[in-house]
Amino acid sequence: MKIGPWEIGLILIVVLLIFGTGKLANVGRDLGRAIRGFKEESKGPDDKKADAESVETTDVKKTTKKST
Repeated sequence: MKIGPWEIGLILIVVLLIFGTGKLANVGRDLGRAIRGFKEESKGPDDKKADAESVETTDVKKTTKKST
């Protein structure tokens, strides 16, 4: 059984009615943080090392641009 656009719309309306707009924004933000954290933790040690090196390189570039 596939979920069509009408079903998705109905689910979104029900969720909006239950949580309201204020809490829905918080739920979305928290869900995004959880997904981002899961992705970071699921990376292997080599991926984490490469990410750390790219952040250091980016920080150095920002620092050099600010000082000139």
